[in-house]
Amino acid sequence: MNIFTNLRLLRKRPNATPLYTEIVRQARQPDFYNKLGVPDTYNGRFDLIALHAFIIMKRLKSIGKNGETLSQALFDCMFIDIDKNLREMGVGDLSVGKKIKNLAAAYYGRVKAYEDALLETDEFLEAAFKRNIYLDSRPSSKQLNTFVNYFREQIKESESWSLDKISEVDFVFIPPPNIK
Repeated sequence: MNIFTNLRLLRKRPNATPLYTEIVRQARQPDFYNKLGVPDTYNGRFDLIALHAFIIMKRLKSIGKNGETLSQALFDCMFIDIDKNLREMGVGDLSVGKKIKNLAAAYYGRVKAYEDALLETDEFLEAAFKRNIYLDSRPSSKQLNTFVNYFREQIKESESWSLDKISEVDFVFIPPPNIK
């Protein structure tokens, strides 16, 4: 009997696929890589997806229970996609679970770093981005400063998004800054 209860709960879960697709679309904008110096590698792409998912999930969690439910559905959708991508990249079935566990821990580490840094000065965000997004590269101070400003503006913009707007993907991410 318990298994049927769980199936009913799964059916009630919101579909986060369109929302996740929008996050990936934003994270794959070429200017992040070409202009802002984010490495166009698996890690760089993961970090930009994680950053934009963080922005959405932070907003959703501030909305209440329904926001938290959609946030969890988004997290699940993101890691189902990561699992699929790892398998497509040839990671063996026996290794996928461990890699997913490590990536989930990395995601939560970034969430903590970004939440803490948002309460501090820009230098704390710069340090968090150097440790994560720019781990494999050396951004210029202009690139790093521009990225910090983009992130803060994106957080501020997200505060105007309602649950309905997020659920229906009826919002627009700020475009990545185009610096020269």
